[in-house]
Amino acid sequence: MGPAVSRNVLVPLIVACALFMENMDSTVLATSLPVIARDLAVDPIALKLALTSYLVSLAVFIPVSGWMADRFGARTIFRAAILIFMAGSLLCALANSLAWFVFARFVQGMGGAMMVPVGRLVILRTVPKAEMVQALAYLTIPAMIGPVVGPPLGGFISTFFDWRWIFFINIPIGLVGIVLASVFIENVREEDVPPLDLAGFAMTAIGLSALMMGFATGGRHLVSEEVSVLLVAAGAVMLFFYWRHARRAAHPVLDLALLRIATFRAGVVGGSLFRIGVGAVPFLLPLMLQLGFGLNALQSGLLTFAAAAGAMFMKTLAARILRMFGFRRTLVVNCVIACAFLAATGLFTPETPHVVIITVLLIGGFFRSLQFTSINAVGYADVTSRDMSLATSFASVSQQISLSMGVAIGALALEATGYVRGTDGLTAGDFAPAFLIVTLVSLTSLAYWLRLAPDAGAEVSGHARTSRQITAEAVQDNMPGR
Repeated sequence: MGPAVSRNVLVPLIVACALFMENMDSTVLATSLPVIARDLAVDPIALKLALTSYLVSLAVFIPVSGWMADRFGARTIFRAAILIFMAGSLLCALANSLAWFVFARFVQGMGGAMMVPVGRLVILRTVPKAEMVQALAYLTIPAMIGPVVGPPLGGFISTFFDWRWIFFINIPIGLVGIVLASVFIENVREEDVPPLDLAGFAMTAIGLSALMMGFATGGRHLVSEEVSVLLVAAGAVMLFFYWRHARRAAHPVLDLALLRIATFRAGVVGGSLFRIGVGAVPFLLPLMLQLGFGLNALQSGLLTFAAAAGAMFMKTLAARILRMFGFRRTLVVNCVIACAFLAATGLFTPETPHVVIITVLLIGGFFRSLQFTSINAVGYADVTSRDMSLATSFASVSQQISLSMGVAIGALALEATGYVRGTDGLTAGDFAPAFLIVTLVSLTSLAYWLRLAPDAGAEVSGHARTSRQITAEAVQDNMPGR
């Protein structure tokens, strides 16, 4: 009993070390975007490319992360991924142009593509389904420290030191992760590994990177508008070819047949729609506070950390909430609440008291995190152990693409608002329409949560078991003589 419990707790905490590094890096960077833009002499909106290039790299390499873990061992790939992430961090610290910085973030994404998904795969294969929600909570609680510490740390470094130190701090964290993985994580691998779908990998790599970079470079950032349109068209065509290829391939790199599973389809499609809106927040919020409201990076970071604090607090209650209400009811009601707080963020003005901003971000972070935890858990509820590697890759790709789309849509909304207003540069009034647009996109995910069966994912949430216990107790209470 003791060893099983320790394994179910220890492995998620070790994987969380890598997730901590990745999450802290992203949130530190988001807070420091205006400072980095000024140092590199580029438009702050152009730095959306630094965020999207990382997410595109994740989407490109995640599909092969599961295969590599099966073929070479999860521990081997996990450690190699951390090393690549550290190398990308050093390149970021040495960047002196937008193109170099975007390339360095792409290298970081290569490491992140294998680091967290492979670690999550270890957990999904070693933890019983009945304990999956709690294990995922153990994974994300320490990892949530990164987003909590990241904004104030990024603001402090950018305000009083050089922003390049943001990336140097990944080195000691990565070394700790490598040591812990070497000691405690087994080199789990599959005996019978199918051949890698090289043709499918090439199609998805070209299609996803071209499509997303086409969206991200809109607004004549880095390339011309004509090149952006050409990239979008080429990416869409290549993904169409992959769709045809996947229907015939014996072992496609992204198995579209998984979408036949109702809970997985809801988690991927509905989850992607919800993440598009939320994915814009790390980009829009620091820009609004610094360029719109005139705060410095440290003041901005001391406000935006509240969202991550609320998310971390929620992780301690997620399993209990899902056990009580089930996936369908939780996802439907919580989607509306989370979107309401997302829209409220766009109503902030320079005169809004900071205590009000912190309160809204804190509560909003709580409900958004509950939605993410529920989406992640319900998506794997009906996936067999044999298909878990493919499902993990598929779901992770959809997550990164939706987050990248969120940044691109948020940036496009900002530029469109500025164009309509006829203003040069960003003003406080440009952000409310942008937040409203991404909120409406997130709200469309409601259609998928409403389609879920009332008992969807009951084995994972424990809701059906709780309902039976309540019914049995009610029967006993109504028996004669009681």
